[in-house]
Amino acid sequence: MESLSENKSFGGTQGVYKHASTSCNCDMTFGLFLPEEAKDGPVPVLWFLSGLTCTHENAMTKAGAQAWAAEQGIAVVFPDTSPRGDDVADDDAYDLGKGAGFYVNATQAPWSPHFRMWDYIASELPALLEEKFPLDMSRQAITGHSMGGHGALTLALSLPGRFKSVSAFSPICNPTGSDWGRKQLSAYLGADEALWIGHDASILMRERGFDGPVLIDTGTDDQFMDLLKPETLAAAVAERRQEANLRLQKGYDHSYFFVSTFMEEHVAFHADALYGE
Repeated sequence: MESLSENKSFGGTQGVYKHASTSCNCDMTFGLFLPEEAKDGPVPVLWFLSGLTCTHENAMTKAGAQAWAAEQGIAVVFPDTSPRGDDVADDDAYDLGKGAGFYVNATQAPWSPHFRMWDYIASELPALLEEKFPLDMSRQAITGHSMGGHGALTLALSLPGRFKSVSAFSPICNPTGSDWGRKQLSAYLGADEALWIGHDASILMRERGFDGPVLIDTGTDDQFMDLLKPETLAAAVAERRQEANLRLQKGYDHSYFFVSTFMEEHVAFHADALYGE
């Protein structure tokens, strides 16, 4: 692992690191904020998964998470959204290929050699973080924005016991029924839609639920509302009788201005769960 930068931030350290990924078969970069408390021992971890076109840097510089994480004594990890490199397959469209990993393990050519973001986020990166940094991996929470909200929800719903809490900003809630999903899932996983179900938060919520608190924020002026389909997740929550707080925030859109506005509340929400036992 190589340290690319480390900057003092709110009493802690905002670092950026690069390592050779066995899951993605390329070098991967991630950001990690460590609060001041990490100097004295392991601290809880909040994952922030980013959306389409983003790298590790977008949320790290725009979401405003460090101030609130420092206040709560929580680390925040900012992974990249896809594999990178000259030999990694790509597409001319913004919503497929680099920057659009969709947090799945691709099985189809030309994506399968590198696009294994599920394994990277679920297994490889957590193991690396636990080895290299003072993190308490028994206390993890997860959040994300848009495509990253989709990833946060599907990971939390599919890995019972891993995360104490899950939240999302403007998540893609029903990718099997949306153009933000059907295109990518068919490209990465093939035409058999039965293989897509494990990556649809609305279906997983209805079938499995989540053993912990859930918080979802979506802006009423989100320009991608028809692609996000929050109503499908709301219906699944109601059917499951899941503990959840699903909020429509009046006048907000899909941008990081929206994310940063409610970041304090999301970090506090996760802190309650992480320190609740």
